[in-house]
Amino acid sequence: MASVSAPVNLDSARHYVWGGACDGWHLLDVPDLSVIEERMPPGTSEARHFHHRARQFFRVLEGEAVLELDGTPHCLRAGDGLHVPPGAAHQMRNDSAADVRFLVVSSPHAHGDRELAA
Repeated sequence: MASVSAPVNLDSARHYVWGGACDGWHLLDVPDLSVIEERMPPGTSEARHFHHRARQFFRVLEGEAVLELDGTPHCLRAGDGLHVPPGAAHQMRNDSAADVRFLVVSSPHAHGDRELAA
């Protein structure tokens, strides 16, 4: 039996703060799929890490970010996306002078499946 869904936006989504200055909104959070919109101010970054099970796709909505994937930096601009397979060490950072907004889609959800990378 399918559940009834309602439209979701940043006002209705569950919000959290990470890294001291970055924002995240859970647009969808179910065991087999997670969709999060995040905002990173200039000069911020996440810790370099990997996931054992979760496959992720990062897509920049506005601004410019660097997504380092297994040691290779990828400059992502609005409209660009990058797949991060399970086990791949990665780090998103904002080296620009403006906020960056992006989506992170994870399957299954990445909660509890994050390990810091060297």
